[in-house]
Amino acid sequence: MRENARVTSSDRGDYQELVDEISELLGAPATLENRNFELIAFGAYDSEGDLDPSALDPVRTRSILTRRSTSAVRHWFEGFGITRATGPVRIPRTPEAGVYRGRICLPVRHRGVVLGYVWLLDYDPGPTERQLAAAMLVTGRIGALLADEAQHGADLTRELRAVLTAEPGWPRDMAVAELRTALGVRADGPHTVVCVAPWPSADPDEAPSVRTLPGARALCAIPWGTSRQSLVLLVGLRSTDTLTPAVSAAARLLERAAAPGPPGGAAGSARGGAGAGQAARPEGGTGAGSGGAAQDAAAGRDGGPGRSTGGGSHGGVAAGIAAARTGLAGLWTAWAEASAAARAALAEPRLGPVAQWAAIGPYRLLTSLPPEAAHDPALHALLSPAHRELARTAEVYLDCAGQAGRTAAELGIHRQTLYYRLSRVEQLTGLDLDDGEDRLLLHMALKAARL
Repeated sequence: MRENARVTSSDRGDYQELVDEISELLGAPATLENRNFELIAFGAYDSEGDLDPSALDPVRTRSILTRRSTSAVRHWFEGFGITRATGPVRIPRTPEAGVYRGRICLPVRHRGVVLGYVWLLDYDPGPTERQLAAAMLVTGRIGALLADEAQHGADLTRELRAVLTAEPGWPRDMAVAELRTALGVRADGPHTVVCVAPWPSADPDEAPSVRTLPGARALCAIPWGTSRQSLVLLVGLRSTDTLTPAVSAAARLLERAAAPGPPGGAAGSARGGAGAGQAARPEGGTGAGSGGAAQDAAAGRDGGPGRSTGGGSHGGVAAGIAAARTGLAGLWTAWAEASAAARAALAEPRLGPVAQWAAIGPYRLLTSLPPEAAHDPALHALLSPAHRELARTAEVYLDCAGQAGRTAAELGIHRQTLYYRLSRVEQLTGLDLDDGEDRLLLHMALKAARL
């Protein structure tokens, strides 16, 4: 086992303190992004000028609202040589490019390698050379932190993946022990697991940086089905009573997955926005740019078993969150819960796009059943495409606890039409809808068919 020499739980706070220090040195709010333009931290600074409407240029506004920049914006900023610079780079205002205020970019380097950027909006008269030199010394300390985290983060990814893919028994116990050693004191704290699936990338290494996600401890990609990937995130919590950091991280990942182009490519990875002088802090909840829309569950009901079930997911992707727990002993179980919740959100639009294990109802049981459980012979004919409307009618009827009036109103049909359809369901299945066990079998099989 490795010695526990990795980044400590205070590192995210260290980034914030260092960015705040730069903000104070330069008299302006500074933003820290990694080299993929993913937001890490921003420094608040009390400045009336920062409230000037002219500060909200389109590039900055997009950064605040979506926490991402387009690949064109990223390449535009890189065109000023920031990837090669060893000192401050001034970028002029360019209204035709949507940049209404100039920027100052401080490259963050470690041993000659650029690892990120500190941005601030340029102002008049602007920082002095002495102030900028002092700020560059602080970027050196940031670079050391980023380098240390990058060195150990990959190992932690491998360890988390090992836990989730290891065979039961001593192989899994060994993997958990490795992860516990790597996490140090954080291993004993409260946490949960988030699963985002299917992750829209064929490359499991195309994933956002852990440090851009609130409370993140480790992240990895593992197979989802035969040809796709799921993204799994271990999230630290303040207590087992609230899953807020996990909900925020899940929403942000869904926004990332819904970005145009591959999520790990230039179009999808430029998070936080190049030079966005302000943005929501990573620990600050969901906010306007971290997936508020992704947290609005789709209301209503769509076409029933056999239909497309993407209505409640985010571009065909959904997230599941496990129950909170303390320690790593139940980590594999937490992963199973998060995966089940993601499957439920994909199957049942009203549960998604972010579903918590505690809120998925009968899917807690259904997702634990083998796939063949959805193929009860009694339902073979009912679940054929030719009888899709009958299957939907039966499911709505059972969801409404067998109340004909509610069912007819929800389906928008006459009661006599409902009764006719239900009789056809009985003929096709051989089940008696007045029998409790038959109704239970039909209801569970219809739900299982979604999975």
